[in-house]
Formats: sequence, structure tokens, C-alpha cells
Amino acid sequence: MRRKFVAGNWKMYKTPSEAETLAGDLKSAIGALNGAEMVVCPPYTALDRVNRVIQGSNIRLGAQDLHWEDQGAYTGKISHDMLKDVGVSHVIIGHSEQRTYFHETNETVNKKTVKALSSGLTPIVCVGETLDEREAGRMHDVVQSHVRGGYAGISKADALKTIIAYEPVWAIGTGKTATPEQAQEVHAFIRGLLKEMYDAEVAESLRILYGGSVKPDNAGELFSQPDIDGGLIGGAALKAPDFKAIVEAAS
Repeated sequence: MRRKFVAGNWKMYKTPSEAETLAGDLKSAIGALNGAEMVVCPPYTALDRVNRVIQGSNIRLGAQDLHWEDQGAYTGKISHDMLKDVGVSHVIIGHSEQRTYFHETNETVNKKTVKALSSGLTPIVCVGETLDEREAGRMHDVVQSHVRGGYAGISKADALKTIIAYEPVWAIGTGKTATPEQAQEVHAFIRGLLKEMYDAEVAESLRILYGGSVKPDNAGELFSQPDIDGGLIGGAALKAPDFKAIVEAAS
């Protein structure tokens, strides 16, 4: 039985002081819950302060990206050592906004995933199609290229340490949500891919999250699908009552 997993992606919201307040609210609301694994991913500037707040709770700390090099002249980037030093355990890789706005490719996703794994961080590898790609009938091709490209050269043992987040790009921040049936179909497709790439153990063990306008009123139905193992939550992660309701739906 795969344990449900809920990650909150705070994106470019919350100053360090605002993040500290939200983290405190979340700690009070869900810090003692243990039904689902919980991770919050604030902006880099807030990581240290959020980490201090959530100490002693069941909430883990995640980051929104990392670079594949250990250090160097990479202005604006952040390394695995920097993340680990402030308490990060999980890292989002290949988010659709990185792909859309900042030239993320399957190759860079792969490099980042390999680096995260080698440094002991848990990668949350994002895959998903745009509306144009879905309407053109290319959904499966796109998702397959993201999964195969992102996991190129990664061993079974390492693959088992990762998490996948399926994010239909057309449902992120738009208010549109894939129906539970649409999401389940793609999750099942991804699980089939993992079986082809690795074996049944990886396909059955690796958790696949849904991301795309998950809210308290649709989380339960989404999470009840057999191949949906939780969510990567955007807007609703910025409100403690909403995030609590989603975590409870997963629990």
C-alpha cells in the first residue's frame, strides 16, 4: 500500500516573515497528523526560517529547484549542499513553469534528478502536457518523453527513491482541473511506462502525485483513484485551512 503524499508548492509567494507565519499556522493545523506524508516548498529566501518553525512536527521541508553542479559561477542558481544545510529533504524538479518560462528540458531534468539522488534528496519529478499537446492527441507522447527523458540512466534502486508529479499544464492555476477519470488514465499510463522501463515493483511502489488546481472540494475524489497517490498543491497550499483539508483528504 503506497502511503499518500502531499506537497505544497508556494512558488514565488510569501516573504520570509509571511512564510514563517504560514508555517506556524500549518504546524498548528497539521503538524501532528501522520496519515499522509507532508512537505512544504517555500521560496529559497524562506527555507531556513520555515525549517526552524516546523521542527518537531511531521511536516518536511522541500525546495522548488536545484542546480546539477555542486558549486560554481552559476548566478541565481542553488546547490544541493545549500539546500541540505537549511534542512531540505525533498526538491521539485522539472515543474511546468520551469519548462515553460526558463528553458527546462528533459536533459536538465535528468541531470538535476541524478544530482538530487546522489546527494540524498528526494526528487519530485514533474511531467505533463499543455492544452495544445492534449488537443493535438500528443498527450501520451509528451508524458512518455518526460518520464523516459527524466529517468534516463537512473537505476531501479534510485528510481524507487523518487516521486513523480503529473501536472496537466492546462490545469495549473487556471481553475480547470482534470476530471478524476482523466487524471487516473494518465497516472495508469505512467505506471505502465515504469513497468516497461523497470519492473512491476517500481511501477507499484513509486508514488505518482496529481498537480493542477487541487482544492479541498475535489481532493478526496482525485485521491480516491487507484493510481493517484496524493498531490502537488499550488494555490491551496498558501492557505492553512485549505491545505489542512487536502492533507486530511489524503489521510
